[in-house]
Amino acid sequence: METLVSHGIKISVEPFYVPLESAPMFQRYVYAYRITIENQSTETVQLLRRHWHIVDSNGVEREVEGEGVVGAQPVLAPGEKHQYSSWCPLMTDVGKMYGTFLMTRTSDGGLFYVSIPAFPLIPPFKSN
Repeated sequence: METLVSHGIKISVEPFYVPLESAPMFQRYVYAYRITIENQSTETVQLLRRHWHIVDSNGVEREVEGEGVVGAQPVLAPGEKHQYSSWCPLMTDVGKMYGTFLMTRTSDGGLFYVSIPAFPLIPPFKSN
């Protein structure tokens, strides 16, 4: 699990290889990941947008940006957590992801970015 705290918001990521959705013979490798967002600050915050960088082992980088996460823009009071799962296909067996969440403080509308830690996408058959 990869974890990073920025602006009092803790982001933890657990990636998983999904063999039943993958087709290595056709250069399709599917990964799922579970994100936990924990508000360790003293302010209530809301997640507005996500911005992902997805890099495969050929060095090809894709960016994915949009509103919220899995159709939600969660509001987190101090001490609250939000967890969601999503997935990502790659054309190579190994890659990585990292990114940011754009958030706002509900008290004053101030915007800030929270870093999502880089995490590896490696299938079990590549691990020692």
